[in-house]
Amino acid sequence: MIEKYRLNSEENKEYLKFLREELIEFGKKFPSESGSSYYLGDDGTPWKERPRETWITCRMAHVYSIGKMLGMNGCYELAKAAVNGLNTELHDDNSDGWYAGIDNNGKPLPDKQCYAHAFVILAGTSAVLAGVDGARELLDKALKVYDEKFFNKEEGLSVDTWSTDFSELSDYRGLNANMHTVEAFLAVADVENNESYRVRAGKIVDRVIGWAENNNWRIPEHFNSSWIPDLECNKDNPADQFKPYGATPGHGIEWARLITQWAVSSFGSESEKIKKYIEASEKLYNTAISDSWNRNGKPGIAYTTDWDGNPVVTDRMHWTLAEAINTSSVLYKITGDEKYSDDYYMFMEYLDKYVHDKENGSWFHQLDENNNVIGTVWPGKSDLYHAFQATLIPYSNVSVSIAKAVLINEQ
Repeated sequence: MIEKYRLNSEENKEYLKFLREELIEFGKKFPSESGSSYYLGDDGTPWKERPRETWITCRMAHVYSIGKMLGMNGCYELAKAAVNGLNTELHDDNSDGWYAGIDNNGKPLPDKQCYAHAFVILAGTSAVLAGVDGARELLDKALKVYDEKFFNKEEGLSVDTWSTDFSELSDYRGLNANMHTVEAFLAVADVENNESYRVRAGKIVDRVIGWAENNNWRIPEHFNSSWIPDLECNKDNPADQFKPYGATPGHGIEWARLITQWAVSSFGSESEKIKKYIEASEKLYNTAISDSWNRNGKPGIAYTTDWDGNPVVTDRMHWTLAEAINTSSVLYKITGDEKYSDDYYMFMEYLDKYVHDKENGSWFHQLDENNNVIGTVWPGKSDLYHAFQATLIPYSNVSVSIAKAVLINEQ
């Protein structure tokens, strides 16, 4: 056994610290002159011809706010730059809310995305905890527009996409945006001491568990305006970045962690009330790993499967590995089942062997089924969010959102 892969070993903690510091250095060139985030290339050089997108800028604000709380050099100014970008050029001062992004000429991209607005909330919570200038303004604006435009209180779910001026709402509904809404709402509950957001998150969680249970623990991703699953969505474009066809095992894994966090934070780790939620989390995680891991005799998590669990897009995305690292560690903490610590070891070994870019100090974002680096879906390395969180969550408080957990631990 190699100790640096083993959960709870000092060598593993040091390995994650090393990876974390590498990532922070890798991403430091992200800010544009106004603060919005450039998309990063393979070696961390900004790809300035690409749009500067809101969700990427939010993720960088989140990461470097946490870096500031960890006392990492240069992180405060970088978090401040990202927050400034969100408060200025990415914000729509006419119709409110945030553009999806701006192109390299500063022209806004069309539509207002729930996905991006959920990340604005997450960025705001982390930046408030880090004491970043402009963070309170950002979070207050984000919560106001989200409550008014995206969260449907009657349905207990969030809508997905508006036209840029908020005049027309798309009929599409999606669980990816709702998943990050749960993440954002849990952070708001922790940072603002407002438990109504934890209750909202729980309503989303209950709906997702119901859909998954009725679909052999493979989560439907795409829905119409009546929240009827569209299981054939994008069958002709199965590798779509945000709306791929079929089940996305990485999301099953990520939902398992968020459901666990919600349950433990709501009821406490010793409460009988969490039992059904932990059981659901285990079923989601184990189904996803069974469907996607090592299906062709090569390690790695397939990007998507059909509704029988057969891989469709066999490429491996770095974010799915990051979430597998997170969730295996969280489920081990809660259940004590050695299976999850064994899985964690397996994922860390895979990270070290295939996904960690030792030359540039970052994680390759996409590999093919034979673990060769490619960039058909995710060229370059857009941001640090998933990889960075995977260096922290394995040793953080299960019941607390990651920025608050870091703050508590550092005080």
